[in-house]
Order: sequence, then structure tokens, then C-alpha cells
Amino acid sequence: MPDHGQPTHAATVTAAGEVVTLASELIAIDTSNTGDPSAPGTERAAAEYVAAKLAEVGYETTYVESGARGRGNVVARLAGADPSRGALLVHGHLDVVPADASEWSVHPFSGEVRDGYVWGRGAVDMKGMVAMALAVARQFKRDQVVPPRDLVFAFLSDEEAGGFYGARWLVENRPELFEGATEAISEVGGFSVSFDGGTRAYLLETAEKGVMWLRLKTVGTAGHGSMLHTDNAVAKLAAAVTRLEAHRFPLILTDPVREFLEGVAELTGVPFDENDPEAAVARLGNLSRVIGATLRDTANVTMLEAGYKGNVVPSVARATVDGRMLPGREKEFEAELAEVLGPDVALEWDSLPPVQTTFDGSLVDAMALAIGAEDPGARLLPYMLSAGTDAKSFQRLGIRHFGFAPLKLPPELDFTALFHGVDERVPVEALEFGTRVLDRFLRTC
Repeated sequence: MPDHGQPTHAATVTAAGEVVTLASELIAIDTSNTGDPSAPGTERAAAEYVAAKLAEVGYETTYVESGARGRGNVVARLAGADPSRGALLVHGHLDVVPADASEWSVHPFSGEVRDGYVWGRGAVDMKGMVAMALAVARQFKRDQVVPPRDLVFAFLSDEEAGGFYGARWLVENRPELFEGATEAISEVGGFSVSFDGGTRAYLLETAEKGVMWLRLKTVGTAGHGSMLHTDNAVAKLAAAVTRLEAHRFPLILTDPVREFLEGVAELTGVPFDENDPEAAVARLGNLSRVIGATLRDTANVTMLEAGYKGNVVPSVARATVDGRMLPGREKEFEAELAEVLGPDVALEWDSLPPVQTTFDGSLVDAMALAIGAEDPGARLLPYMLSAGTDAKSFQRLGIRHFGFAPLKLPPELDFTALFHGVDERVPVEALEFGTRVLDRFLRTC
């Protein structure tokens, strides 16, 4: 493990001073989640690492595994000054998507610090934020900080496969761990984007699309590949998938996307035409991939399975589709999918609902002030995430959610491409900046 020159005396340790070490050591623990429910979990070692770091400074922690072996979760609470106020939940997931080391410039589970970055799978999704939250939690305990309200720190498993053995399982089986929590912060928000002229804004996630993982199945008549066939399961599935690929779901301008585009127009001086939001999105550069996906529902084929021999027409063909729907569009999305795919395709699915809140309130004000103190003149903008997070599970407890993992990023970094990408990395200075912002925010939340 690289030596980051951390001080050894407890009194000199600061959250910003140890966050890089924490992030590097967490990345070096391989917590790859393949999504296979029959496979043992990989998060236990990371959860035990987090629990030990919290216990080291005096926290009482709760370690919980779901029915799936190795799916470790850790929860700790820091009492606040006003127990009558709702607690704030600060949560992050410990699992990561797999990585092929042969494709990377560094080993994806090295946690190497090089060229001003911490490298490795999970650097941005989301062990960097986990390290920031852990660093601040440790500093608060060392310094005997009493926050304005209770803080619940939760470090969770299985988010990359829907949280069924992590957040969702805890909500259904251990809701008392989050007793009194009314608001929450977590990943994929709070990062900076730069516009022409050097104007910088930090994107606060106030909404996220729903998720529907669909399993498609077609059935036909099996037989020898050399004969005539008019009931071919593979052909039926291919035709249905082709129709889905060509289909365009309706454009819908939701409130979070409208607020974001209006904010960009104000910052850049380029007017936003509500009748042509796609033109405004096209001007966003790399960010257009994320924002563009929040203008409509999407459904992308991700897996195909059929056949077992080159000269045999199989009786069954299957496909997997990753569907994402806008808030309020669940029933319409299901109906539109069924119509496009046609009657020959049998559908099964697992789904997680959209999440949405408003861009207002004292918590948003506290975020804006914390950002402004570290980056004067910067602005907070709401946006909708095209993907999903554990917020989908916690909203079942009535918890209002924001994506706020603050990072000040260099303008040239294509940050959104790093999520699940090759050579995932996070700037050292961004981690230190985010830790200072998080510290300020949690002292005033």
C-alpha cells in the first residue's frame, strides 16, 4: 500500500489529511459484485475495515449481514444537539462492479496514488465518498463534535445489484437502525462542472429515474438447422429487440431537468428554449450523455442467450433489458414496452421506483453554504440522475434524499465516463476538497 505520509499522532490527524489513505485502502479490498444472487458476497472485509476504523475512535457500530453470506453492512450513529430534529442519514455502498485488470493502466484493486489521482475500481463509485464520510465521522468523534442533529452513518452492500442484500434488506428487516431519519445524502451529486468563461456549478441530485430489469423470453419449435423453419424463437426475439432499439420514448421535461437547464442558461447567458430542450442538452459536452438520458425513458438490451449447437434451432431465446423510467411514468413505461415488444415476447422484471424531491429547504441551503465557503462564487444546481442508487430503498422509510458527494473537478476530466469505466480514478485534491465541504456541511446541517 502506498505511503501517503499520514501523521501518526492521533491529535494531529484531520479528516482531509487521512481521506486519501482511507480511499486507497478501501479500493485495495476487492468487493466486486457480479450480480449473481447465488454467489457469496464480497463486502465483509470492507465492512469489517470500516467498523474497525469507527470503533478505533469510539463509535459503537452495528455489523449486519443479510441472508446472503458475506454481504456486510455497518451502521453507526452520532448523537446530535437536538434529538427532536430528524436525523440525517449519510450512506454509501461498499461493493463495486467487476474490472478486467488487463484493460487498466494500473491494477484496478491497487488503490495506487499516482499523478495526483487515486486509481482503482470504486474511486468514484463510490469508495471515494465512503472514505470522505468515514474520515469526517472519525474526526467528529476525535474532536468530540456535537452536530446539530443525529447523524446516521451507513456503509452498505449490494448496491450495484439493486441493494436487495443491502439497503433494501435493512429497510425491510432492520428499520430501527434508521429510526428518526428524515433526510439523507449519498452518491452521484455534489461534483463540479465547468462552463465557458470558467463558471463552475455543483450538481445536486434531487431525482433519479426508476429501474426495471426485464427478462425477455420467446418460444418456438426446435429442429435441425438445415430444414425450413417458420417458428424460430431466435428470430422472434431478434425482431422484438430490433423494434425496441428503434423505438423512441416520448420526450418529457420534468421539473428537475427544467431547473437544471434554466440554471445553465442563467450561468452561460445562452437562452433555454423549453420547446427544444434537446438543443440545450447538446451544448453540455460530455455531460449531455447523463442529462440527455433524463429527457425520456430508455430501454437498452444488455444480454442475449439462445442455442447450444450450430446446427440446432433452439426452442427458447432470452434477452435482458435495462429499462429506466422517469418519475411518474412507471405504468406508461410498462405498457409501452409490452406494445413495442409484441405478443410473442414473455416479460418478467424486477423494478425499483424513481426518486424525486424539491430543490429547496434548510438542508439545501447548508449544502450551498458549505460549497461556497470552499469555492466562493460557485453555484448549486439540481439535476436528475439517469441511473439509480440506494435512495430507492430508503425512500420507503419516508426519507428525503439528495445526491451530495462533493468534488471539485478539473474542467478537462470527463468525470461521468469514469463510472463503471476503465481507469476509474479521482483527483487527490477533489477528495480533500470534498472532505472539507462535508465537514462544514455536517456541522451545520
